[in-house]
Amino acid sequence: MMVPAALLLLGALASVVAPRLLARADWPDREPVVALWVWQCVVAAVLLCCVLSMTLSASAAWVAVRGHVFDGAPASVVDAYAPGAGAPWAAATAVALACGGAWTAAMLAREVVRARLRRRQSRSELLLRAPLLPGEEPGDDRLVVLEGERPDAWRLPGTAPQLVITTAALRRLKGRQLDAVLAHEQGHARARHDWLLHCSAALANGFPQVPVFAAFRDEMHRLVELAADDMASRRFGRLAIALALVELNEDRGVFGPGSAPDAYVPQRVDRLLTPRDRLPAARRLQLTAAAALVPVVPVVVAFAPGLRALG
Repeated sequence: MMVPAALLLLGALASVVAPRLLARADWPDREPVVALWVWQCVVAAVLLCCVLSMTLSASAAWVAVRGHVFDGAPASVVDAYAPGAGAPWAAATAVALACGGAWTAAMLAREVVRARLRRRQSRSELLLRAPLLPGEEPGDDRLVVLEGERPDAWRLPGTAPQLVITTAALRRLKGRQLDAVLAHEQGHARARHDWLLHCSAALANGFPQVPVFAAFRDEMHRLVELAADDMASRRFGRLAIALALVELNEDRGVFGPGSAPDAYVPQRVDRLLTPRDRLPAARRLQLTAAAALVPVVPVVVAFAPGLRALG
């Protein structure tokens, strides 16, 4: 039971330490795409620790499972993972982790179902506000203009994603600002940010006491917006997307005192107007490679006894 316990300890350590280290770092706002990758690798490592610990615990508790896990392995490798004195706890650990995995799958399925219901409701409301003309099919228009006194623009994801913008937004957005807003929403679609948000929400809602999952959800909401801002600013300039954010949000109380639903908007505008230099390409490559190695650590821990036996 030493290896399953070590994996659980490693996962717990990563779930506590990683959010704190990333919160203290000053580079995620400068490189949101790299930060998104790092967060995904950290969460993948935590989940992999749980999966490997569950597998090894189940193999220690039940002979049938052990036969499948170590099928074809040399006897020395099987002996290296012998249950030992920790066998009585193996079944309880395996069952608890299996329940956690089932709960994670249920939370993800619930999040996907809810997202589809919200999307279906939004499309129905859109059809009521902007009925189809004769000969048109749902999803034919990539851009839909709605009558509205409130400036707003959003994207409806799906197999045929649509960009929706109100007439008030068209009146306010001038020149390249409209192009920047459309490029921002297209950036979300191309990077599949909606899937990141669904997965992070499922983990955070399913395990609210796990710090890494709560931080993962909060950072995904922030970092995907920064990444989309950068995508738009590369094509149309930082000033255009910053002014567009101001025009779309100044009537919502975002820039006034107190908290607001879109509390990140002022920070996004400040970041666009006072940009900091990007990290050097070598530094970005180092961070990307280091993050990719994080999920490898649980695999090395899990295979270490078998590799030692073979050596």
